[in-house]
Amino acid sequence: MAVTIHPTAIVDEGAVIGDGSRVWHWAHISGGARIGERCSFGQNVYVGNRVVIGDNCKVQNNVSIYDNVTLEADVFCGPSMVFTNVYNPRSAVSRKDEYRDTLVCRGATLGANCTIVCGATIGAFAFVGAGAVVNHDVKPYALMVGVPARHIGWMSEHGERLALPLTGDADTTDPVTGQRYALRDGSVSLVG
Repeated sequence: MAVTIHPTAIVDEGAVIGDGSRVWHWAHISGGARIGERCSFGQNVYVGNRVVIGDNCKVQNNVSIYDNVTLEADVFCGPSMVFTNVYNPRSAVSRKDEYRDTLVCRGATLGANCTIVCGATIGAFAFVGAGAVVNHDVKPYALMVGVPARHIGWMSEHGERLALPLTGDADTTDPVTGQRYALRDGSVSLVG
């Protein structure tokens, strides 16, 4: 399956892009980027040199993925969401040797206009709401909203809100798929 690259896009020599991926209008993929299969990059997306992106990731318009960001498989980046790479930037102070690693685990959703401050790990299947600012690690399946982002619930792998409390022990099912989830010791897991 061929890679589709729009004529206005720039893909620097050395970039690795997996089969079936699509790079749309005015996107720029840097030469050191490593991109999996079946990914999609919308208009005006930038991907840095030291970026690794897994299979089947969707990056919507106007997103810049800077060095030291890793997206595992099936990550969704909403329009105009933001990654940072320096924790305390100053124009007059060069901090290119202070980039912090940011990891977005499998299946996570990053809503439109949200910000992920560098150094955070976003757990598998977590859901960061539109406009939220995440400045710390996020648990798998957690639903995060607000500025700064706070944990308000849990999401299924299918993207449905789960009827689970924030703490304690409880069980529930995804209202669409019927998959069962368990909350134990502050963590959610898929159990069937």
